[in-house]
Amino acid sequence: MRHGVAGYKLGRTMGQRNALRRTLINQLFTHERIETTRAKAMAIRGDAERLITLARNSAKGSDMDKVNARRLAASRMANAEIVRKLFDDIAPRYANRNGGYTRMLKLTPRLGDAAEMVLLELVEG
Repeated sequence: MRHGVAGYKLGRTMGQRNALRRTLINQLFTHERIETTRAKAMAIRGDAERLITLARNSAKGSDMDKVNARRLAASRMANAEIVRKLFDDIAPRYANRNGGYTRMLKLTPRLGDAAEMVLLELVEG
């Protein structure tokens, strides 16, 4: 029974899931929209929104809070360039928004295996 078990395994080991999550979140913040399967989008959507909230809330904090937030984001994303873009470009757009930073749009099924495809994108601030 799966009672109380959270998260998506995606048919991968823990290391593969973490690498996939980091890659997809990095691509989402780089291009601001990605086309992926519905299961993968659901798996990363919450993490991406939490990172945006972390960056947005750190703007109101002290210098130490800003440094700690950047370090926490860097540990989860492992790319300093994208962390900089998240804190300097993406988070200020959502300063007056309380959540719901991403949008998922259904696309046609993938031809090879008929997997449900979605377009995951950042909404306009």
